[in-house]
Amino acid sequence: MATQQTRALGRIAVAPSVLMLFLWMVVPLAMTIWFSLLRYNLLDANPACSLLTPGQLLDEANRCLAGTTNYHYFLTDPAFFKAMRNSLLLVGWVLVISVVGGTLLALLLDQAIYGRSIVRLMMIAPFFVMPTVSALVWKNMMMHPVQGFLAWITKSIGFGAIDWFAHYPMTAIVIMLSWQWLPFATLIILTALQSFDEEQREAAQMDGTPPLAFFWYMILPHLARPITVVVLIQTIFLLNVFAEIYVSGSGGRAGNLPYLVYQYGLLSNDVGGASAGGIIAVILANIVAFFLMRMIGKNLES
Repeated sequence: MATQQTRALGRIAVAPSVLMLFLWMVVPLAMTIWFSLLRYNLLDANPACSLLTPGQLLDEANRCLAGTTNYHYFLTDPAFFKAMRNSLLLVGWVLVISVVGGTLLALLLDQAIYGRSIVRLMMIAPFFVMPTVSALVWKNMMMHPVQGFLAWITKSIGFGAIDWFAHYPMTAIVIMLSWQWLPFATLIILTALQSFDEEQREAAQMDGTPPLAFFWYMILPHLARPITVVVLIQTIFLLNVFAEIYVSGSGGRAGNLPYLVYQYGLLSNDVGGASAGGIIAVILANIVAFFLMRMIGKNLES
């Protein structure tokens, strides 16, 4: 009886927090779904019935029901396929660079080198830089075609300056994101390396195992789980990248799905279309997360 009373009191005590969390998640989602079903453009004199076919007037705000028109318009927009391609390219390239580079840097930082603590601190620092600040630094100090550090390097070796954001915007965004997420992968992989069994390492050295074979058959299987965690976390966050693209002004050629939703909502003032794009982005992100969780779950259980 005491156990049942304790459980009941615990549920009652937790109920307000659970209810608030539920409302915090459900109310914005429900409102987004509702606006995605409306014909709602802030710039139109009569935003309710100015798109495609007229609908039924709902209230004094001149909003009327659009059904699935916003979803159809968003999914058939050529910019949608371009944004999807850019999103996949960003996620793919940053994952490859951060996982491969993070593994190599973790192997280096795991060695007994002079000033290792300071080097580790400097390696982790870029991860704590805010995305907006990171984009401004790379745009104005590193990749600026006149006064940027990379322009100074290319001029010093006899090449002309490169206007990264004008000619290679996708490459510029990938470099910025890789610089920011490489420390995260390095930190996770380095932590896993430090838990490697030293007796196995000593036994491999006594047997004369070549370094490459030792890495491939012993170190890499040991890093399989942390690498999968890095892939999962970075994929979720990289699908939502926006600040770097917006601040650098690369949205025209390197815009991803969140940037396309921004264009619909804040540039075109199409609240209905932006809401439909947001719902589509949530669905696609959940599909990606579902398959990643299945693959990572199998890896973690094995």
